[in-house]
Amino acid sequence: MSIYQKLTAIGNRFESKHKLFKYGFNLSPMYRRSTGKIIKVSKDLSFIKVKLSISYKNKNYVNSIFGGSMFSAVDPIPMVQLINLLDKNYVVWDKSAQINFKRPAKEDLYAEFSFTPEEVNQIKEDVVEKNEIELVKTTFLKNKEGSKVFCEVHKTIYVADKEFYKEKRKKSKKS
Repeated sequence: MSIYQKLTAIGNRFESKHKLFKYGFNLSPMYRRSTGKIIKVSKDLSFIKVKLSISYKNKNYVNSIFGGSMFSAVDPIPMVQLINLLDKNYVVWDKSAQINFKRPAKEDLYAEFSFTPEEVNQIKEDVVEKNEIELVKTTFLKNKEGSKVFCEVHKTIYVADKEFYKEKRKKSKKS
């Protein structure tokens, strides 16, 4: 169990899960360095909105937002969001990512993350059927109005039944 999971377990005794998610991310050193900030989290954690403000901390050589800041501001959200939407019977890992820069960002950017109840149920059904799956979630970093896309990130997420995953790991260690 990670330090973040331990702090969340303790924090859940005193505060709602969605507030812990928002403030936990925004205060954690690993996320603060991205220069992103979670600005909205729905009570059921199915919707999250991030703001990436342009500042001296993330400007690159040509005065636009550094691509690494764009990626790191959105990278952890879908995986951690899905971990919290599923129960403890699942293993969730980031598997890969592809980032496509569309235009230089010289203004604040926003990204939204969502999992519908139907998506979560489909993930559960697929894992019951196949034991493990991969899914791709796409995130767009846009301007405030949402009219311009500056970057898109495709995240491949691995989800497995926890018991299946443990057995798979045991077998791979033996070979």
